[in-house]
Amino acid sequence: MLRLLQLLIGAVFVLLVSGFGSALGHKVYTNTWAVHIPGGLEEADQIAKKHGFINHGHVFGDYYHFRHRRVVKRSLSDHRGAQVRLERDPKVTWSEQQVSKQRKKRDTVTEFVDPKFRDQWYLYNSNHRDLNAKAAWQLGYTGKGVVVSILDDGIEKNHPDLSQNYDPEASYDVNDADPDPTPRYTQLNDNRHGTRCAGEVAAVANNGVCGIGVAYNAKIGGVRMLDGEVTDMVEAQSLSLNPQHIDIYSASWGPEDDGKTVDGPAKLAKEAFLRGVTDGRGGLGSIFVWASGNGGREKDSCNCDGYTNSIYTLSISSTTQNGNVPWYSEACSSTLATTYSSGNINEKQIITTDLKSKCTDSHTGTSASAPLAAGIIALALEANKNLTWRDMQHLVVRTSRPAHLLANDWRTNGVGRKVSHSYGYGLLDASAIVSQAKTWTNVGPQRKCVISILTEPRNIGSHLSIDKNVDACLGSDSYVTSLEHVQARLTLTYNRRGNLAIHLISPAGTRSTLLHPRPHDYSSEGFNDWAFMTTHSWDENPSGVWRLEIENVAGASDYGKTDFFLLVKSDLFDL
Repeated sequence: MLRLLQLLIGAVFVLLVSGFGSALGHKVYTNTWAVHIPGGLEEADQIAKKHGFINHGHVFGDYYHFRHRRVVKRSLSDHRGAQVRLERDPKVTWSEQQVSKQRKKRDTVTEFVDPKFRDQWYLYNSNHRDLNAKAAWQLGYTGKGVVVSILDDGIEKNHPDLSQNYDPEASYDVNDADPDPTPRYTQLNDNRHGTRCAGEVAAVANNGVCGIGVAYNAKIGGVRMLDGEVTDMVEAQSLSLNPQHIDIYSASWGPEDDGKTVDGPAKLAKEAFLRGVTDGRGGLGSIFVWASGNGGREKDSCNCDGYTNSIYTLSISSTTQNGNVPWYSEACSSTLATTYSSGNINEKQIITTDLKSKCTDSHTGTSASAPLAAGIIALALEANKNLTWRDMQHLVVRTSRPAHLLANDWRTNGVGRKVSHSYGYGLLDASAIVSQAKTWTNVGPQRKCVISILTEPRNIGSHLSIDKNVDACLGSDSYVTSLEHVQARLTLTYNRRGNLAIHLISPAGTRSTLLHPRPHDYSSEGFNDWAFMTTHSWDENPSGVWRLEIENVAGASDYGKTDFFLLVKSDLFDL
C-alpha cells in the first residue's frame, strides 16, 4: 500500500510540474520503439504487423520507427512484453523502447506563465501589429543591467510583480523628503499612475502575476513628486536624482493639456535637463522619455509644452490597437516616435500593475505610451551601454516604422523618411532598435549654428512669410552639415494667440507645423523667446533657403517679430 501511495504522489507531481516530462529522476516511456531490421522495408512492415506495431517509417540505415497499438503513450514503467517479443524475433538485431527526453530551446523566450501575457497584444501578436518585443527578447535582450526611474506619484515597491526588480537607488519621495516612494492611498486610488507606468517597463516575468514588462529584467525605481506642490525645485530634484545610476527617466506629465497653456521647465528644471545630458551616465547623457500629451480633444499642441518640445527629451505619442490617431493625441513637430495605447471603446487598452498588488487592463493615454518606449530604450541600452542620449534619438528615428499607422499627414522628408505630426517617425520596433544599437557608431559632438532671421518688428497681417538663405555657419567651428533638431525661437505679440499657425520649411522642402491654431487660446501674451522645435528634418543638409510662415487664420492683424532660429546637429559619421 505504501508503495502504491508513493507512486501516485510521484505521478501527480509529474502532471503538475511538467505534463509527463521526467520528474524526480523517473523515466517516462513512450509507446514507440527504435528497431534495427537488416531485411529491408517490406520485412520491417511484416515484423511490425506480427507483433502489434505500426511501422512509422524508415529512419536511416536499417533503423525503423515502430509504434505499438495497445501500449499507452506515456508510462513510468517500460513495457517488457512488447520488448521481449521483438528481442526474440530472429530478424530483429536490436530494439529499444523510446524514452521521453526534456529539451529546452536555447533562446531567452518562453511562453510566459504570467496570466495576462497572452492579452498584452501590443508586445507581440500574430498579425505583427505590435512593438516587436518578442523578437528582441529572442535576441537575448530583456533590460538586464539597465535602470529606469518613473517620475510620477510614487510606485508600489512591494507589488508582487515589481518587488523583484525594484531598485531603491532609483527611487525617492521628493514630496515628503524621504527614500520611500510608496504612493499615498486614497479612496479613489488617485495615486495609481506611477505604479501602472512602472509595470509597463519592468513587471517581472514568469512569476504567475499579471503580465510582463517590455524590459522585464530591468531595474525599476520611482520618484514620488506629483502628489504635492510641484515646483521648479521639485522637478529639478526629480530629474537629477542619482544620474550616475539611473539610465532612463520616464515622465508622463506636463503642463495643462487645455489648449491654451504655454508652459515649460523653469530655471532649475532647465538646468537639470542640461546637466543630465552633459554629465549623466558618465557623460553619455541621461535619457529622458516624455509623453507627448493628452490635449487632442482641446486641439492642444505639444509644441506649447516645453518638456515634450525640448531637444533633451525623447517625445512619444500614441496610436490605438487598430493604428488610428487616438482622440486625446496632440499633433506637433517635436514628437519623435509612437507606441500603443488606448483608443475607442472597442479597442483594447494597456495591461499593467495596479495599486494594492492588483493588475489592470485599462491603462490609457500617452501616459501609457511613454513607459513602453522607456522599456524598449532599456533593451537598446542593454545591447549597447555606450550609446549617448543623442545616439538613442538617432536610433529611434532610423528604426521606427510608419506601417499600420493611419494618418493623413504622412510626408516624405528630404532624406526619404516618412514622418508625421501625429506619430513622428512611426511605431517603435524593439527588435530593430536593439539590432542597430549593437553595431552603432557614436555620433560626434553636438554643434549649434544660430542664425538671426529678423530683428525688426513686422506686421503679421493675414500671412507673413520670411525667407533666409542659410550657410549653416560655414567656415566656423559651428558649421552644420547634417541636422538633428531644429528650433525656431520666436518672440511675438498678438491679440489672440490661438489664431496663429506657424510653419517652417527646410531647404529640402520639408514642411514642419510648429504651431497649429488653438481655438481655446484667447491669450494676448504672445510668445517670449519660445523655442518651437521640429524633428522632421533629421539628417537633412541645412544649407539653403529656409522659410518661416506665420499665418493668422482669423484674418486680423497685429505686430510680431522673430528673433532667430537655432540649428542643432551632430558631426557626420559612418553607419
